[in-house]
Amino acid sequence: MKKIIKNDQVVVITGKDKGKVGKVLRTLGERVVVEGLNLVKRHVRPNPNKGIEGGVITKEASVHVSNVALVNPQTNKADKVGIRILEDGKKVRFFKSNGEQIK
Repeated sequence: MKKIIKNDQVVVITGKDKGKVGKVLRTLGERVVVEGLNLVKRHVRPNPNKGIEGGVITKEASVHVSNVALVNPQTNKADKVGIRILEDGKKVRFFKSNGEQIK
């Protein structure tokens, strides 16, 4: 089970976007794409068949999982995440600071 998954609210803990908060759009193995963070410019060639205009576009690049931390909604701060196995064998994530289960 991964500690950070899609639609989680995360904060960047290191790098040029340190301190910024965003929602995880997708996960790519050990990397995550966060909405509105780590923006890069890409030159795109036009493709009339797909309806793509050429030019310079700005999009989100991936960030390594170790550079982001889950935001605890109670404290609005970064928090460590652990994985706990329930009595029925199901794995759940929880915040290490207060032990609360992540929904």
